[in-house]
Amino acid sequence: MSSKDYRPVPASPSRASRSGMDITAALRSGLRNMNRNKLRSGLTMLGIMIAVAAVICMLAIGGGASLQVEQAISTMGVNMIWIEAQGMAPSGVRTGHGTIKTLVMEDVTAIKGQVPWITDISPNVDTRIQVAYGNQNWNTVLHGVGPDYIRVANWQIERGVDFGAEEVQNAARVCILGHTVEENLFPNEDPLDKMIRVKGMPCQVIGLLKAKGQSAMGQDQDDTLLVPYTTAQKKILGITWLDDVLCSAVNAAAIPAAEEQITQLLRERHGIRPGMYDDFNLRHPVEIAKAVEDSTKVMKLLLASIASVSLLVGGIGIMNIMLVSVTERTREIGLRMAIGAREGDILVQFLTEAMILSFLGGAAGLMIGLLASMVVPRVLGWFIHVSPTDILIAVLFSCGVGVFFGYYPARKAARLDPIEALRYE
Repeated sequence: MSSKDYRPVPASPSRASRSGMDITAALRSGLRNMNRNKLRSGLTMLGIMIAVAAVICMLAIGGGASLQVEQAISTMGVNMIWIEAQGMAPSGVRTGHGTIKTLVMEDVTAIKGQVPWITDISPNVDTRIQVAYGNQNWNTVLHGVGPDYIRVANWQIERGVDFGAEEVQNAARVCILGHTVEENLFPNEDPLDKMIRVKGMPCQVIGLLKAKGQSAMGQDQDDTLLVPYTTAQKKILGITWLDDVLCSAVNAAAIPAAEEQITQLLRERHGIRPGMYDDFNLRHPVEIAKAVEDSTKVMKLLLASIASVSLLVGGIGIMNIMLVSVTERTREIGLRMAIGAREGDILVQFLTEAMILSFLGGAAGLMIGLLASMVVPRVLGWFIHVSPTDILIAVLFSCGVGVFFGYYPARKAARLDPIEALRYE
C-alpha cells in the first residue's frame, strides 16, 4: 500500500459527546411526539399537574400548622416548671383544679430559698371574671401573680409599668391588661391610668401586655388580666391558698434536678408519707406544646402521603401512555435499530419522553399549587406556609415518577427485535 492510499481514520466521538447528542436528539424527538399527540399528552400531564398541586397544598397546610405551633412554643416561658395544686384520691380519682388548698405562699418562699436551680418564681391564683369599663364589659381570665411572673411566662410590657413588691404587699388595686381585653374594653380610648371594674372592684390600669396570639393548644393568650396575687386572694376571691406556682430553672439541663428537689421539699412540707400520692403536680408547658408540634408533623406527613397517592395515579397514566406509544411506533423503532441505533439509544429516547411529560406536568402543578397556597388563606383564613424544601420534594417526586413509570415502557421498546418490529403492522 502506498502512502497515497493511506487515509487517517477520524477519531470516534467520545462516549460523553455521543451521550450528549443522544439526549439532545431524544429531547427533540420527545417534543415532536408530544406535538403530534397534543390531547393525549395534555391529559397525561394533567394527572401529574393535579397531583403535584395537591402535594404542594397539603404540605403548605401542614407546614402552616407546624409553624404556628413553633411560634406558640417560642412565646412560652423559658425552662418553665409549673407546680399545680392537684392531688389523687385514695380510689385513684384525680381531684380537680381548685379542690386542693395545701399550696400556700410559704411553699413559694421555701422553694425560692432552698432550691438553687430556680431563678424566678411567681405564685398564681386564677379565675374567670367579668370586667367592665363604661358601657363595655368582657369576661376574661384573671391571674393573680407576683412580680416575677412577667419574666417566668415570657411576657413583655408594651406600654406602662409592671407592679412590684410594694403593690403586692399592699394588695394594691392595680392591673395589667392583655391585648384582647384592651381591645374589647377600650376600642377607642387609651386604657392607661383608667379605672376598670373587676367584679365590681375599681382597679387602675397601669400596664398593657404585648400581644402573643394563640397558644400551642389554640387558646388566646392575650385574653388575660394580671393583678397582684394578694389582691386576687384578699379582695376578689377571699382565699388564702394558691392554685399554681410558676418558676424558671437556670437552664434546661437543671430542670430534672430542680423538679426532684421541689418534689422532696413539698412532700416534706405537706406531710406526705412514703407511698402516699402527692397533692401537687409538676408540668412543663413547653413539653406539652412540643407534643402538639409532633402531632402536627404527623398530620403534615399524613396529608402529604394522601396527596402522593394522586402522584402514583399520574405515574400509572404516564406508563399507560408510553406503552401505547411504543406499540404505535414499533415500526419506527425497528427502522432505527436497523440503521444502527443501540438499545441504549431507544431506552434514552422513550425514557426522556416520559420525563418530559412528568416534568412539564410537575412544573404546571407547582405553579397551580403555589397560586392555591396564596388564595386559600384569603378565602378560608387558614395559615399556610410553603417552604423551599416542600417545593424541592414535590419537584423531585414528580421527576422520579417519570423515571420510575417510564422505565418499563422504555425498556420494552429497547428490547424489541428489529426484524419483528419492521414486520409489525
